[in-house]
Amino acid sequence: MVINWQAFWLTVELAVVVSAILLVVGLPLGYWIAFSRRRWKFLVEAVVALPIVLPPTVLGFYVLVALGSRSPLGRWWQSFTGHTLAFTFTGLAVGSILYSLPFAVQPFAASFSLVDRKLLAASAILGASPLRTFFRVVLPLSVSGVVTGFALTFAHTMGEFGVVLMVGGNIPGVTRTVSIDIYDQVEAANYASANAMALLLLVFCLAVLTVVYGLNRRKLNQRFMNAGRTT
Repeated sequence: MVINWQAFWLTVELAVVVSAILLVVGLPLGYWIAFSRRRWKFLVEAVVALPIVLPPTVLGFYVLVALGSRSPLGRWWQSFTGHTLAFTFTGLAVGSILYSLPFAVQPFAASFSLVDRKLLAASAILGASPLRTFFRVVLPLSVSGVVTGFALTFAHTMGEFGVVLMVGGNIPGVTRTVSIDIYDQVEAANYASANAMALLLLVFCLAVLTVVYGLNRRKLNQRFMNAGRTT
């Protein structure tokens, strides 16, 4: 029984990178979805949610084509770096960002939409800019949703398989993640090693989610206690 720690820490690195980028990208996108009054907003919501229902191999195929040397993006990247994005850690991160997008944006948007609009109006009356209102009013009241979105993105990226395999392939130390290593071990009939890696991933993701939901529950209880004191 052997645990491939190289694959494990590569997966952790990928999950951290993807979660951090989606935190930066997802917050403004979630805010726009929550507060925008555009009639075509539902189209953006549909595009964001598409990776949930789209087969990972389909999404992975189109990402692979978009990152390949025949696409404008792929050719530009190759002329700039000397190699294509496909079958690299960077390309792997791009595919994972697209695949995990709804797991970040939807919790963000749901949490933002629960903020009382009267607080936003009061902040505007006091002369605060929209950006200041977001950081001083919206974000503090939506911490639980933001943390949940970050954790779901992290855990989801840790367990990706289809998109990772299509975009990154199976290069040791570069694109071989935990899920791919488990698949390889099963293909080689090394069930003990596959079980060890699967159990490690299970325990790790469960621990992350347990901590997050525990913190959110504690914060919710504190909010109810504070509300009770004020009444």
